[in-house]
Amino acid sequence: MAGVAEQIVPMILGERSYDIVLHPGLLATVGDRLSALTTSPKIGVVTDRHVASRYLQGTLRSLCKAGYDPTPIILPPGEQTKTLGTITKILDVLARHKFERQSLLLALGGGVIGDVTGFAAAIYQRGIPFVQVPTTLVAQVDSSVGGKTGVDHRLGKNLIGAFYQPCAVLIDPLTLRTLPRREWIAGLAEVIKYGIIADEEFFTFLEQEIPALLKLEEEPVIHVIKRSCEIKAQVVAADERESDRRRILNYGHTIGHALESLAGYRGLIHGEAVGIGLVQEADLACHMGLCGREVVERIRGLVQRAGLSEQISPASFRSLWGAMQHDKKVVGGRVIGVWPVRIGEVVIRPIEQQVCAAWFQSKYGRGSRPPSGRQSGKRPVRRKARARR
Repeated sequence: MAGVAEQIVPMILGERSYDIVLHPGLLATVGDRLSALTTSPKIGVVTDRHVASRYLQGTLRSLCKAGYDPTPIILPPGEQTKTLGTITKILDVLARHKFERQSLLLALGGGVIGDVTGFAAAIYQRGIPFVQVPTTLVAQVDSSVGGKTGVDHRLGKNLIGAFYQPCAVLIDPLTLRTLPRREWIAGLAEVIKYGIIADEEFFTFLEQEIPALLKLEEEPVIHVIKRSCEIKAQVVAADERESDRRRILNYGHTIGHALESLAGYRGLIHGEAVGIGLVQEADLACHMGLCGREVVERIRGLVQRAGLSEQISPASFRSLWGAMQHDKKVVGGRVIGVWPVRIGEVVIRPIEQQVCAAWFQSKYGRGSRPPSGRQSGKRPVRRKARARR
């Protein structure tokens, strides 16, 4: 990838505009790239133990060489880190080291690190600048772009947070070479989502190139990252605060977030849950008469070929619906879903409990047993627990 030219995707948000920079090897020059973003020598580098073992020392060297005084903040890996307790730990370090309003935070890691770093930046001294340096596929194509920051609550994912845009997103695709296989495959769910919600041509590209993507071949990987960022940037620019069109980015996440919550954020990683949501929400859209069965099967086929599960295994409809009720996309007590009409087009509309219950019953009625497996995050439940709906 080293010979690939630097590419820039602009995020147009008025005075909050910034560039998404994509370049192999970028991490080695991250210090030089910050000179236009802050006048303060203090840089807080927030990362997790896994990323720190591979990329922290090189990042610190680059920052020191550029004249900065970096302070590493190393957190435990995983979704369990997305808590208010973690935010307090970050704020304690910033206060102890006398960070000021012009001091900068750098999020070096995946989606969890980006979310907690951005939220801490948003509330420390009422807002200090931060930069996203995403190292996972999910973060590079989705969570690092658009300014959503926050943490989880025990009753739901991302219930506490703020819209707070970074100063820049600096993407080095070479970091994907050290990504665990499971994380790489999980990230493909967010990539597939973009084709479904906005670009049938991109979806067709993914159908054709999925074998090459699974091998991390250079050209398709670069194209996937850039095109995903372009789609997200266009959507966010049109609706930064998620009052209308930006909600299409939640496709696959209504059921996906519910499954993550039911599993206690331990059984599934985010992309795996979204992969299940992509298929099951399409199936639910078909049940509602919004799309044809061929749309569902095309989505199911690509999800399966990407190596993702598409099976759902909730304890009961009551538990699934209850988890969906705690989602931040609920408005006036109604679950607002995103439903495919065809590949490349979706609609946003509420779903009633009885409609969702009828769909669930048609798939997992008393005479059938929900599929089980690692992806559920829970052990199969006894029929007695499933009988009450």
